[in-house]
Amino acid sequence: MRHAQRLDALAGAYAFAELDRLCAERRADGVDVIDFGVGDPTDPTPDVIVNAARDGLERHRRSGYPSYRGGPEFRAAAAAWIARREACTLDPDTQLLASLGSKEAIMHLPLAFVQPGDTVLLPSPGYPPYARGAALAGGRVQAYSVNMEGSPLPDLDALELPVDQRLALVWITQPHVPTGRAATVEELRRLAEQCRERGALLCSDEAYIDLWREQPPPSALRAGCDNVLVFHSLSKRAAMTGYRVGFVAGDARAIDALGRLKTNIDSGTPHFIQDAAIAALSDETAPAAARAAYAARADALVPGLRAAGCAAEVPAAGFYVWAAAPEGSGVDFAKRLLAESPGLAALPGEWLADPVSDQLAQPGDGRVRFALVPSLTRCEEAAARLAAW
Repeated sequence: MRHAQRLDALAGAYAFAELDRLCAERRADGVDVIDFGVGDPTDPTPDVIVNAARDGLERHRRSGYPSYRGGPEFRAAAAAWIARREACTLDPDTQLLASLGSKEAIMHLPLAFVQPGDTVLLPSPGYPPYARGAALAGGRVQAYSVNMEGSPLPDLDALELPVDQRLALVWITQPHVPTGRAATVEELRRLAEQCRERGALLCSDEAYIDLWREQPPPSALRAGCDNVLVFHSLSKRAAMTGYRVGFVAGDARAIDALGRLKTNIDSGTPHFIQDAAIAALSDETAPAAARAAYAARADALVPGLRAAGCAAEVPAAGFYVWAAAPEGSGVDFAKRLLAESPGLAALPGEWLADPVSDQLAQPGDGRVRFALVPSLTRCEEAAARLAAW
């Protein structure tokens, strides 16, 4: 038996799966691991959402297959949430599309827009599916660096591409994680206009847009819908990672193309899950509580990291602390944290770097990402272990 060559584009272990494996080994040795690795909220899903899902199971007992694009009630709820948050009016019938969380839509999008050899621009450090989805579609990946200074967005006027290469997709994360930095409306408008001039699609991953400390980040939809798609997930906003539900919004032409692709891939988001998502989009108490909880955890953990010699700041958005290792690589430091007395699992910055770049130095080098998903008590315990270490 021989596998398809396209799988070779995914060479190497998926970063989060590899970290899970290392954690399992340490736990098997009897170590009490505090896991800051994967950004999977450990807080319980709010009751209003659980109750909506439970009621939906009964209500949709005879409903059959859901709509490929998402039910009209769900799409209307998503459009209403965007209108409240961004003062942006979208047509639920043509500019909204349900997705199975963000990852599914991000991985599949290049199949609808990328021809073999096309360029996909993406942030480094960044979410691995940006590059992996592009690679599966036969695209060429080019990365731009996101640091703790300067704009978190690329400047397409400074982008150098061979004359025979087309720029198909430009990925941004708004706010960017793990740095926690958000682009301004002016920066988003400039980048969107550059994409329109080049016939490229601006793709904004906004899974963390409701997790901010002082100021809510603007959506890329503030730059207009033409050549713009935004990707939303209920996972982080409402602790719904296990529900696998989100939506894509923006340019009606792009929504139609992605919808035609998805019709051939899945059979839609289950009705009762959409009911739960509608409840989540109508509730602002859970995101507010999440913001407060993640701020408290950051305030607890950062002093411990500093005591261990790390340069670390509380994040302005998202729920990650992007710490600089005292010395050496992020991989070496993360392995020491797990193998030695702290017993902490964190993701090396190098594992979030652009996988195909020939740059000698990348912005993730020497850094470690801590996802603030353990409880406040566990964050305080981690800080104490770090300080003792």
